[in-house]
Amino acid sequence: MSGMALIWAANVKGLKPAAKIVLIQLADFHNKETGQCNPSAQRLADECEMGRATLFRHMTTLEECGLVTRHARGDGDGGRGSNQYELHLDITLGPSARPKGGGSGAIGVASQNETGGNVSKRRGKSPSGETGVVPNRDSNLTIEPKKEPPSRRCEAAADEDAEKILAAYPPDRLRGKAVCLAQIEEAMKEGIAPEDLLQAVNAYATDSAGFTRSKVCFSDNWFQSRRWQTYVEKQAEDREKTAALQANHHARLACWISDRSPMCKHITGTQVTALLASKLVTQAQIQAAGLRS
Repeated sequence: MSGMALIWAANVKGLKPAAKIVLIQLADFHNKETGQCNPSAQRLADECEMGRATLFRHMTTLEECGLVTRHARGDGDGGRGSNQYELHLDITLGPSARPKGGGSGAIGVASQNETGGNVSKRRGKSPSGETGVVPNRDSNLTIEPKKEPPSRRCEAAADEDAEKILAAYPPDRLRGKAVCLAQIEEAMKEGIAPEDLLQAVNAYATDSAGFTRSKVCFSDNWFQSRRWQTYVEKQAEDREKTAALQANHHARLACWISDRSPMCKHITGTQVTALLASKLVTQAQIQAAGLRS
């Protein structure tokens, strides 16, 4: 972890909350001794609590702002490894600071990489100061787990989830149960979490509680027209905003601890536990700041 990189990420202005989360997590992976930052895409997505597709989108935003540059890495056998991320610590503004597509300014060959964007594959000096493609120290970082076919138990659980979701729909508007269940199961196959669908149905039931019969939507039409999607997207947006606020707050607390600021006296034991769990600070730093875990 690099305290300087975390301070920089926390102070960057003009980014959307989710993109800010990605930047802060990259700063957390930044090694202040070597200047290297090379987490796998899946590890980064897990730490940011978002899907890979969402991560790729926000990573592209960071590149367009000139805050981050991705460099391809080889695995030593001609294969592809996880990326090397170069953080431009001299940039402190978001989208308005640099023209779209701005990066490190180097000329290279664009190539699709692990995180779905364009990276530099030029030969010459890499971010680590070596020549050529940066070697990947752990080729297992890019190995994806094999997807096993769902068991009968999983299928039964999916059926139970679908029934539970449909049961939350206002009973006076239920119609076409088989169609509804099929649409719900299809949404879950697309990766929509059952709890998110259930929350969407509950939110719609609350919003439409005072509607007359002429204004309500029957369940088969509601699921077929994917009206739940608006609610699910709103849930994801709210979660991203909450996570961004929490990440910003934790980054500032970590800076206080790193600097042994007098403000450390305001940090609670619960916050210390959360900072240690997120690996933003070490036990030694906690003790040096006069705090207890």
